[in-house]
Amino acid sequence: ERRSVLAITEPPRFHSQAKGKNVRLDAHSRKATRRNSFCNGVTFTNRPIHLYEKVRLKLVAVHHGWSGALRFGFTIHDPSQMSSDEIPKYACPDLVTRPGYWAKALPERFAVRDNILAFWVDRHGRVFYSINDEEPILFHCGIKVSGPLWALIDVYGITHEVQILDSMFAETMTTARLSTARLSTCLPQSNHDSANFNNNELENNQVVAKIANLNLSRVPGLATDNHIIPCCPNRRQRAQGVPAFLDTDLRFHPTRGPDITFSQDRMVACTNWQESNRTLMFSDRPLHIGESLFVEVGHLGLPYYGALSFGITSCDPSTLRTNELPADPDFLLDRKEYWVVYRAFPVLNSGDILSFMVLPNGEVHHGVNGTSRGMLMCVDTSQSLWVFFTIHGVINQLKILGTVQSSPVTVSPSGSPGGSQYDSDSDMAFSVNRSSSASESSLVTAPSSPLSPPISPVFPPPEPSSSKNGECTVCFDSEVDTVIYTCGHMCLCNTCGLKLKKQLNACCPICRRVIKDVIKIYRP
Repeated sequence: ERRSVLAITEPPRFHSQAKGKNVRLDAHSRKATRRNSFCNGVTFTNRPIHLYEKVRLKLVAVHHGWSGALRFGFTIHDPSQMSSDEIPKYACPDLVTRPGYWAKALPERFAVRDNILAFWVDRHGRVFYSINDEEPILFHCGIKVSGPLWALIDVYGITHEVQILDSMFAETMTTARLSTARLSTCLPQSNHDSANFNNNELENNQVVAKIANLNLSRVPGLATDNHIIPCCPNRRQRAQGVPAFLDTDLRFHPTRGPDITFSQDRMVACTNWQESNRTLMFSDRPLHIGESLFVEVGHLGLPYYGALSFGITSCDPSTLRTNELPADPDFLLDRKEYWVVYRAFPVLNSGDILSFMVLPNGEVHHGVNGTSRGMLMCVDTSQSLWVFFTIHGVINQLKILGTVQSSPVTVSPSGSPGGSQYDSDSDMAFSVNRSSSASESSLVTAPSSPLSPPISPVFPPPEPSSSKNGECTVCFDSEVDTVIYTCGHMCLCNTCGLKLKKQLNACCPICRRVIKDVIKIYRP
């Protein structure tokens, strides 16, 4: 029956319209090439994929200048109904935090030129993949198979060009063969994959638990029409390290995404786990310098995706309208105000307590259950700064516990208290805009030359925007025209940037993160 279906079905191609802005297709829509950067490479197939039909991709070109590799999976959404504005930069975590999208990253060790990746979904909603027709690897569970499914392919990172080959059908996975199938539970090969891994680690752990007692007559996972789920189940006691007395004058601002519901006192925000698209929420007042904010996470504990984003902005939420709030906070980076977004949090459990604090030097530090996890980002402290969050999937609640004015924190050379090993270095995790003049000043002002050894810096408050806004922070002569990879700060001229890159343990003069590369930019 499967062979007869294959005989009358045209081989899949890439969808000619629904694709990221950096994707170029050949004349037959069988080959997809990412032209620029490492992202904006999301593509889809032009037709739905049958159950057990293998989507076969040849990795035509692999460039090792980036981190992370191809992302792939399925969606129930017809790409023909998508506009270009709906296709984000990344499949993971941008798409997979929306209902009806399932995707993960291909481990970098398999992202080798001329390798052939095949992936398929069976009638139980399980996704498998194989490399060069070797033994299948169980990749995903819980796919909705009651309707049509289109393949989702993100030509990402080191994966530069892929080609769709003719389809084949997979054999049914028997119980004996399934017991020998490997599980895709390996750690990502780089911090660049951390956001994708964090979203999937809980699911993989539960897949391992299910695999031994798998009943092939049932689809694993939760019924898709089950909307009756408590807002925050399995609450546990507060973690150690949280102050016993917290001020409770900070609440959520009434302006919020339409999928968010507040408690009467606006201290708790909830969302339906299957309809958590537009979930932006803001604090109702700016966070003071040196003030710690404590929030508690509610998690359903189900083997599905969950994601939390945190950000800081100079925009007063009272000036925003609900219909202006996007599903993806990255779309806010184009506004004129100052916006910074962080995504790559570790796997969170129900009852976890997160803390956030802005230091006088602009560093934003965070902790989990009373343990410091280091610096998240650097921000411009010359403005009033509101915090904002988004929650998605099975992370269905966020509760503000309160705030406390903290004592000053000594900053170590690593950029975190005591040199915490949890300092983030994820490219996907951190986004910033530089639209306002005040934020521009904060990004190009540094007190000392980065050519000296990386000692513990003590940054003064950012200079007013009227002082040396466009001058290199090393030579204080040439105009800033270079951006630092991976932190994104733009504070050097190209000559000093190239010299700094050659230094041993060179780090950014703003945030002290390690410099992997410097990129010259060209203004219009």
